[in-house]
Amino acid sequence: MTDLATQPITTLKGVGDKFAQVLAKLHIATVQDLLFHLPLRYQDRTRVTPIAALTPGLDAVIEGEVRAADVVFGRRRSLLVRLQDGSGTLSLRFFHFSAAQKNRFARGVRLRCFGEARRGSAGLELVHPETEILGENSPPAEDTLTPIYPLTEGVSQARLRGLAQQALAMLDSGAVSELLPTELLPQAMRYPLAAALRYLHSPPAGTDLAQLAEGQHPAQQRLALEELLAHHLSLLALRRDTAHLRAPALPGDPALERDFLGRLPFSLTGAQQRVCTEIAEDLASSHPMMRLLQGDVGAGKTLVAAMAALRAVGSGTQVAVMAPTEILAEQHRRNFLGWLDPLGIRVAWLTGSLKAAERRKQLAAIASGEAQLVVGTHALFQADVLFHHLGLVVIDEQHRFGVRQRLELREKGAGEAGSVRVQPHQLIMTATPIPRTLAMSAFADLDCSVIDELPPGRQPINTVAISNERRDEVVERVYNAVTQGRQAYWVCTLIEESETLQAQAAESTADELAAALPNTRVALVHGRLKPDEKERVMTAFKAGEVDLLVATTVIEVGVDVPNASLMIIENPERLGLAQLHQLRGRVGRGSVASHCVLLYGTPLSQGGKARLQALRQHSDGFAIAEEDLRLRGPGEILGTRQTGEVQHRIADLQRDAHLLPQVQRIAAAPGLSEGARQQLIARWLQNKPRFAEA
Repeated sequence: MTDLATQPITTLKGVGDKFAQVLAKLHIATVQDLLFHLPLRYQDRTRVTPIAALTPGLDAVIEGEVRAADVVFGRRRSLLVRLQDGSGTLSLRFFHFSAAQKNRFARGVRLRCFGEARRGSAGLELVHPETEILGENSPPAEDTLTPIYPLTEGVSQARLRGLAQQALAMLDSGAVSELLPTELLPQAMRYPLAAALRYLHSPPAGTDLAQLAEGQHPAQQRLALEELLAHHLSLLALRRDTAHLRAPALPGDPALERDFLGRLPFSLTGAQQRVCTEIAEDLASSHPMMRLLQGDVGAGKTLVAAMAALRAVGSGTQVAVMAPTEILAEQHRRNFLGWLDPLGIRVAWLTGSLKAAERRKQLAAIASGEAQLVVGTHALFQADVLFHHLGLVVIDEQHRFGVRQRLELREKGAGEAGSVRVQPHQLIMTATPIPRTLAMSAFADLDCSVIDELPPGRQPINTVAISNERRDEVVERVYNAVTQGRQAYWVCTLIEESETLQAQAAESTADELAAALPNTRVALVHGRLKPDEKERVMTAFKAGEVDLLVATTVIEVGVDVPNASLMIIENPERLGLAQLHQLRGRVGRGSVASHCVLLYGTPLSQGGKARLQALRQHSDGFAIAEEDLRLRGPGEILGTRQTGEVQHRIADLQRDAHLLPQVQRIAAAPGLSEGARQQLIARWLQNKPRFAEA
């Protein structure tokens, strides 16, 4: 029997070398790859729905006779086709059409259409439906559900469906290997692999669409188990592969650390002390530390990073601290300067906006080792940045960087010592807590530390959601806060990615608020400002010279102004939960009660309502992270979206968390051969790079 894992995709009819290159973008190189390229969702085209029974918002197949086809002129020119069956009449509307297409819809022609029914100006209509002219010998409606596949440019759904059907036909004479011994599978999972693939590419008519959408069909669960197992095995292999790596052992200088702690006006929390001990033990080892430091907004992660940095500097090596934005990098620079300068430790600064002469000066200090700690943005891993002896890399807000960027920074300190590869220790910090299920799977090769205690004196933040129709009340609330000597943020969000449009929206909001709030000192900060201008505004706000700071989401992370006790977030429904939680964390840093107002636009979608409700209910970052994972999926949280990598094809880390103990049991079983392990990884990861090691 032919092993379909070895059959090139060009075996299929209609796939030449050129089209094979297009399919390669989808990681499809063999017939087996195509079989494991699973549908995202399904459409039910197996039943013809009478026009009178159509429900707005749902996809449906209808059949009827054309009664008229006219070009109409409204806000946009469109072709309107009236279709009638025995039960009623509806319109088909096309905004893009040619004369030939109009002529297809002659009066009396019978059509089969598929699309989503919407309410139009003259009753129900389908906008740009798929249409097929029916003749005497036209086949009946589909007998299986129609799969919708992930695509890339140059591949249509119809073409991919045709290729998938060819691949399924080859399953009759070929095979996909059953790599998991039956005895290792739970009873409910003993679903033959070939049968699962057939079912998921062509579910029969009558299949429960809701069960498929929820990923609960036994065929989906069988494949989800295998996919999670492949990812877990790849991480175990990664851990084995890194076991031979070495890092400089950093015992530190206890006198330096005592001096540092003695100068602080407060004591470390119990959680900070515990995490510092975990990190110190790692750094003292000659095996590279790979530690993920999680802590909610304001939990004191930067101070823990400073303790780690002191240990590296006290051992004679350099430290690189990388932050995703210049504002956050600048805040880190100020913190580290304030803490380390009195100890005689030189802090360097490297961002993309440095003038050429200043950049040369900083590069020379880094290369000579004169600079012991370097704070910067992505500029840190550019080719001309050379470190004298890099012992520790600290990456803040890890999910904001593309994973490749993190790998590039780590390589700055890599080298060879005889036959052993040496690399720096890594501390990865995030205020976006990684849900437990995600950490178990995606970060199984990282050690995790959690600062689960806030410093004493942090105030709870009262969060309310108010419709934009009550904007005047919110402006009045800002006025009251300012007259009591408090400061406030007003955050503008825009759905467009363009920084220019975001800046324009923020500017007009700042003008409007300045007019509505006489005698209030209003300032503006956004991504289009030059770094020194941004810094000037933020410094003025921190110094209390600005009452109301209007900003885009550039102030999401790191800015610390204890006197700011009110935050307005405009159109919060456009942001993810984690980002909203980050923004909210800019207030509540002083001794007075703080408030966050979510000023939402109407009407609010179901997803928007769910996010705002979750934010009002939870102040704990971990609870919010679990909800964020459920609403958004793992890609954004892990920082893999920037790489173009899809984390999982059928498994869902939250939905399928109950499978993880089974995955770990199977991975540890001696009955799973080394060959089967390698084939599972190749089948599901298709030799794509694993990024969790970053």
